[in-house]
Amino acid sequence: MAMTAKALSERLSRNRFLVIGRVGMDFFTDGPDTRAENAPSFQTGMGGSSANIAAGLCKLGSEASLVTCVSDDAVGRYCLNQLDHYGVARDHVRTIGGEPRTSLAVYETRLEDHQTVIYRNNAADFQMDVSDVKGLDYASFGALITAGTVFAAEPSRTAAFRAFELARAAGLPIIFDVDYRPYSWPSSQVAEDVLSRAGALSDVIVGNDEEFGFMAGHIDKGLDKARELARETATIVIYKMGPEGAITIADGREHRSGVYAVTALKPTGAGDSFMAGLMSGLANGHSLDDAVQRGSACAAIVVAKPGCAPAMPFPDELDAFMADQTD
Repeated sequence: MAMTAKALSERLSRNRFLVIGRVGMDFFTDGPDTRAENAPSFQTGMGGSSANIAAGLCKLGSEASLVTCVSDDAVGRYCLNQLDHYGVARDHVRTIGGEPRTSLAVYETRLEDHQTVIYRNNAADFQMDVSDVKGLDYASFGALITAGTVFAAEPSRTAAFRAFELARAAGLPIIFDVDYRPYSWPSSQVAEDVLSRAGALSDVIVGNDEEFGFMAGHIDKGLDKARELARETATIVIYKMGPEGAITIADGREHRSGVYAVTALKPTGAGDSFMAGLMSGLANGHSLDDAVQRGSACAAIVVAKPGCAPAMPFPDELDAFMADQTD
């Protein structure tokens, strides 16, 4: 049974989020329109979908705590330092030894023929297990947020589903960004089954047209799948359509919203920033439609700047951007 809109609003108003999933290091080309293979230098930043969402929330004034694993090496320690920098609580980030390594992303600050290379072989975050999630004080948080990559391998998959169970028992809404990354999964069939299971357990689901279509078996069926989830299990479903905006389905109605026109430097980070803006907006009492617009504004700000977490806005920047767009 779907959580009522009132119950969801009451929990989110705590403005304290438990975020499950990876943190990693990003290398991005130093300067626009440079191919990675020709780049004389790179900038570094924190990455990973869940960590980006957590950083975005903290920059917007929310509290966020991350649950994941990092490798016991310089890259893992860099990520821990970055979490501290953004104010993301890392009490539940476990450092592990052995062969697993913290993920690394190399991407270009360019749109045309954009290249992103992800190093996630034997990723440390996939080593998160049930012990990492079972002892958490779920009742102290307002919501649990995660992204689809946390389900792509074991033991992380089982741990994430156990976290869903414990969060539900504590009355927490579950916020799920589908975030399908084919390279992380053993097969598309496994991904379709697992992501569909996760979606059916979630109160707020955010995905793009291709991701909902994937869950439904064909892209043409994606919107019907989103409507089905909103009708049967979820309180809010947001069906994103890239430059065509989004359809928000909630309370038996559908609302179509647009995007903000900016000169984009790269496509990366938009979805993570959208989620941070959306959830912080709802937590701070904005209407659902306004919160979606705040999420869209955050996404526009991020694609127009280098990096992901470093590009996410603070409240003054977000408010000024939205005011400029409406003048």
